[in-house]
Amino acid sequence: MSTLDELRATAHPLRLRLLSLLTGAAMSAAEAGRELGCSQASASYHLRVLERAGLIRVVEVVRLRGGEAKRYRHESSAKRPEADADRSTLGEVGAGLSAEQIAYVEALIDELRRRSRNRLDGPHMSTDAELWIDEDTWRRVVHHVREASALLHAAARPPRTPGTSPVSMTAVLFPLSRA
Repeated sequence: MSTLDELRATAHPLRLRLLSLLTGAAMSAAEAGRELGCSQASASYHLRVLERAGLIRVVEVVRLRGGEAKRYRHESSAKRPEADADRSTLGEVGAGLSAEQIAYVEALIDELRRRSRNRLDGPHMSTDAELWIDEDTWRRVVHHVREASALLHAAARPPRTPGTSPVSMTAVLFPLSRA
């Protein structure tokens, strides 16, 4: 799948939430719909979009009352060896954003707004920076954020697992064009 296909598939807030949810556990459309407060039909549609883009995969088919339920799972790019770790979702430096890239950014913004409304007290941090730094420092920062993301994804558990708490991490790192 191309980056463009992935952008199109993730340019919807519900699909971003599904990707996060399916990192911690394999779920059917009915289970995901219950957890996210949407219909099974809506969850099923969005799961199929994500599956066609190669972002999730069917890991189990269970028989239920004469039918079958597919359970889907998302493996973060940190867990997929074929994932290109240096690929930029937002495109090349200095390039204008395409309609798909703008839709992706807007979906991220909507999801961040939703998550921010549910923030609880506890350890947290927020940062925003537009700086000039050397290439070595930039590579190290990207490496450390990638490691933090991989740690979170590896520790993800099914929703409401005893001893766990819901958390949010949003990171978008990209070099800017020289203006």
